Amino acid sequence: MSCEIKSFEENKAQWITISSDEYESMKSTQEILSDPELLQPIEESRENVKAGQYKELRGLEGTAILLIH
Repeated sequence: MSCEIKSFEENKAQWITISSDEYESMKSTQEILSDPELLQPIEESRENVKAGQYKELRGLEGTAILLIH
């Protein structure tokens, strides 16, 4: 992610410039985090991992993949 930060004297305007792709990604993330129905499966998966209810597989280039029961 690349961004440009501009700032001026105290009490003056400040902004960050990001790509439109990064902006769209941030909006999508915000939508997901704002929707309890979308968050529920994520939270259930986290609980399953904490409880050890998963199988670890090795993917391409040694990448770990978790299969959650």
